[in-house]
Amino acid sequence: MPVSSKGDSISWLDALFTSTSAVCVTGLAVVDTGSDFSIFGQVVLMILIQIGGLGFMTFGVMIAVVMGKKIGLKERLLIQESANSLATQGVVRLSFSIFLIAFIVEILGALFLTLRWAFHLGIKNAMYYGIFHSISAFNNAGFGLWPDNLSCYVGDPLVNVVITVLFITGGIGFTVILDVFRKRSRKRLALHSKLVLVTSGVLCLLGFLGIFLIELFNTTTFGPLSWSERLWASYFQGVVTRTAGFNTIDIARMLPASQFFMIILMFIGASPGSTGGGIKTSTFMVLALTIAAIVKGQRDTELMGRRIP
Repeated sequence: MPVSSKGDSISWLDALFTSTSAVCVTGLAVVDTGSDFSIFGQVVLMILIQIGGLGFMTFGVMIAVVMGKKIGLKERLLIQESANSLATQGVVRLSFSIFLIAFIVEILGALFLTLRWAFHLGIKNAMYYGIFHSISAFNNAGFGLWPDNLSCYVGDPLVNVVITVLFITGGIGFTVILDVFRKRSRKRLALHSKLVLVTSGVLCLLGFLGIFLIELFNTTTFGPLSWSERLWASYFQGVVTRTAGFNTIDIARMLPASQFFMIILMFIGASPGSTGGGIKTSTFMVLALTIAAIVKGQRDTELMGRRIP
């Protein structure tokens, strides 16, 4: 609606593109989110990002429960597939847990970002910016309110850590988060949780090292940065490619090798049952292990002493 724009109303096509990008949490934008959209329009985007990140089936369950409707087997099967649950039993409780996890993590992220930005934005604007970027980060959407996304905070430790923790947490999957919270022991974790955590950790480390080594002598990106800023930029761009969509350096000025490396990481993406996309970390690792097993002449694919059917 016209009230969603700050100046002239954006075109119908731009509105459709932006809303689709928000629901699908891709982060792609054809207009500047901060300068072209009003507060109302940005709130609409936040709602769309939240629905897309947590899954519209999860929201459907919550609405049905509030309205007093019964959740049938068909709905439970859809929720099971959407949330990557192993069984239909307890999927309604799982939906409530997903909401609770998202609420707690996003509130904590917004609080830290508000404290960081309160000095130069004012408490009200800092709070709003903190909430928006916390929701955008946790749901791996990548929408920012600055024209250059987060480039002005390329060497800021707090912003880098908070944003990355948010989208990494959202990207490992709610079933893994619940498994870690309930069992709190590495040995007792499910095989899926171990697979996701190990693969995610390895990919984050490889992403950091890959971007740092390739871009180290690129004068257009790392040239103006100090060594500490180069390390933070490498870390951020190395882990953000897990479908988060943010950037602290100009991606267009990165070397083709870095861009291709990021394409590979984006293709792999996040984990099942998470707010991110891609073919998923568990799929990638199982494929890699299967290829290794074939090369070795093994009949079965094994991981951590377990056979993967």
